[in-house]
Amino acid sequence: MTQLEHARAGEITVPMKTVAAAEHLEEAALVAAIAAGVVVIPANRNHENLRPVGIGKGLKTKVNANIGTSGDFSGLEDELRKLQVVLDCGCDAVMDLSTGGDVTAIRRALLSRATIPFGNVPVYEMMVDAPRQGTPFVSLAPERMLEYIRRQAEDGVDFMTVHAGLTLKAIDKLRKKPRLAGIVSRGGSMLTAWMLHNQKENPFFERFDELLAIAREFDVTLSLGDGLRPGALADGSDWAQLEELLTLGELVQRSRRAGVQVMVEGPGHLPLPQVEMNMRLQKEVCAGAPFYVLGPVVTDIAPGYDHVTAAIGSALAGAAGADFLCYVTPAEHLGLPDEGDVREGIMASRIAAHVADIAKGLPGALDWDRRMAEARRRLDWAGQEKLCLDPEKFQRVRKRRSTRSAACSMCGDFCVYKVLEDLGL
Repeated sequence: MTQLEHARAGEITVPMKTVAAAEHLEEAALVAAIAAGVVVIPANRNHENLRPVGIGKGLKTKVNANIGTSGDFSGLEDELRKLQVVLDCGCDAVMDLSTGGDVTAIRRALLSRATIPFGNVPVYEMMVDAPRQGTPFVSLAPERMLEYIRRQAEDGVDFMTVHAGLTLKAIDKLRKKPRLAGIVSRGGSMLTAWMLHNQKENPFFERFDELLAIAREFDVTLSLGDGLRPGALADGSDWAQLEELLTLGELVQRSRRAGVQVMVEGPGHLPLPQVEMNMRLQKEVCAGAPFYVLGPVVTDIAPGYDHVTAAIGSALAGAAGADFLCYVTPAEHLGLPDEGDVREGIMASRIAAHVADIAKGLPGALDWDRRMAEARRRLDWAGQEKLCLDPEKFQRVRKRRSTRSAACSMCGDFCVYKVLEDLGL
């Protein structure tokens, strides 16, 4: 049985107990939310050493980090170091997006060390591995696609991005109203190539019931991908994106009926005024399914700083109801991120998630800030270090700009708190 099926039966599983304790929730309330489909616990029954995490309504806003190789940088050791950064930085989940080297071995090595929910995009292995086996991706039979997905599920992948909502109808919408940036989803572009080459419907959509059967067997949470997410502000909320969203809403209901946990992915690049609208629309169309957003990136002009542009969009998206934030690193649009980029991306996204939790009125969220403010007022540097999001950077900056004063080197003896203390205030 899946977590969803256990919840519907009123049964409290070990992962549910773990999540309830971490979220300071009554177990019965969590079970009800899972049964309703508004919370998921990605926990493949084959993923050993997993610390389960809940994603959805009423829970802390979660953060995912993407790692993985490319054709130019395919070393496993680099990805293992990135994974350690992900774990050390307190990220809630990780995805392997490898497209270079032995992607099967890389996935298994990363999975064996991941203690947090582990996701992937199944089509990536297909587009790398199939040609090595002598079959171009566009000639890959749907049966073989499902075999790849089954093998990944058997390995223990907890959640999978599957672009099942990208249909011929949606592509027709795109043709009638072309975009500035076209299709920017890597998986979406590959499936579009397959569909147009074969003049057939998306196999993930056409054979969705078979996909559901695999997901149910291993309790894989489906993350319904947005193959037509906008890749430029000019393309935000266009016909094609909304057509795909309507299909995703239908697939959410089919997944729930099959007892499969499901969440939905969202944009992408959006102008700031469209962010809240997109969050509310998705929640309505997809019946409250957990929403997993990339950014949104709210301006196109900041390569090298897209962890900042995404954090701005993520904070607003989370406040409006997004449940799961996919980080964006400074390397976005420029190249494969290194360990430093991974750290910067995680911290920016974790800040956005916390800002969202405060805006949502999540119990205890504002208490963290109050404790930090109190430590600052007392010039309690040890207390501030313990409370801050990134103690490593805290230490580094303090050491770089050290001072003999009890205050920081910005103000020294003119520190407002020292002045107030001398005045007895």
